[in-house]
Amino acid sequence: MAEGLCVQMLHVGPYETEPETVERMHAYMEARGLVQNGLHHEIYLTDPRKTPPSGWKTILRFPVEQRDLS
Repeated sequence: MAEGLCVQMLHVGPYETEPETVERMHAYMEARGLVQNGLHHEIYLTDPRKTPPSGWKTILRFPVEQRDLS
């Protein structure tokens, strides 16, 4: 699968706290002149049936492109 340019971050903790990680990612994109250009996706690294929520690990990934400055 070819995804192209993206911004990704490891989120550690329950799914309910993901918005905090997403906010940090959007701030990072804004500071670098990047905009989201597609749907985000998540990659789950831990099994929630075997790991307490505080240890859940999820990669959040947003496809991005350089903001058009014209």
